[in-house]
Amino acid sequence: MKTNPGPQQSVATAQGLNDAIKRLRARLRSESGQHATGLTATQLGVLASVVREGPVTAARLAALEHVSAQSIAQSLAVLKAAGLVHSEPDPQDGRKKLVSADRSATELVERLLAGRASFLARAIDQVLAPDERHDLEKAVELLERLAAADLSDGGI
Repeated sequence: MKTNPGPQQSVATAQGLNDAIKRLRARLRSESGQHATGLTATQLGVLASVVREGPVTAARLAALEHVSAQSIAQSLAVLKAAGLVHSEPDPQDGRKKLVSADRSATELVERLLAGRASFLARAIDQVLAPDERHDLEKAVELLERLAAADLSDGGI
């Protein structure tokens, strides 16, 4: 029979997970060359969303990135000034603007993602034993479930 850990154990696990994710993200930024772009993690996240979703409205970007409209506007201003994105009126609703990525932005995002994936693949090959790969696949599945959790009914 499975027993549920107490709330203190859940908090300790949550803190450990948060710390590990922070360290991994920092390592991925370093390994991919992200620091050399001069863009913040937030700006690059917005840029990647524009590349993936574009043309897209600022409101949709805010929802995708889980940030305020003001934060999106600030990031988009930097990305526009760098020539990585541009906006034009929405043909369906002229009151809205659609943001699209420049070809250079797509190339930048692809290069950064490839750098991250390359580092992770090498690390998996060199650090994990073959029997640990299933554990990693399960961890990815669990992380996806955590990321999609809807805690609006009494959650945090």
